Amino acid sequence: MKKGYKQFLAEAEAEIAAIDVAEAATLRGRDDTVFVDLRDPRERERDGSIPGAFSCPRGMLEFWIDPESPYAKPVFQQDKRFVFFCASGWRSALATRTAQDMGLEKVCHLKGGFGAWKAAGGEIESLPRREG
Repeated sequence: MKKGYKQFLAEAEAEIAAIDVAEAATLRGRDDTVFVDLRDPRERERDGSIPGAFSCPRGMLEFWIDPESPYAKPVFQQDKRFVFFCASGWRSALATRTAQDMGLEKVCHLKGGFGAWKAAGGEIESLPRREG
């Protein structure tokens, strides 16, 4: 039987940790925590981001996490907590499950995503627009 996005999300949410904006705010800026912005660069440029967040477009996540990949990023090889977020929490829920499946142990996602962060008055960093 074919699965739709709702089933994928339900399965992911049953297996992952999710934190709300209030808890996320207590983690931001800590040395043991990395916020990972999964949104497309155009979304980030348009709307800004959580200050200090590491940008990892969702399509590159598996390649950047896997240390055997030629695209591996050192940030994902650190023993830190990773807080994934996207615009509304869908991509980050799926990404958190994927990261967990790939062996990252301290992972969670921001319920409601950047939209919830912004609505709650969370600090936002403006990002420069790319040329071209």
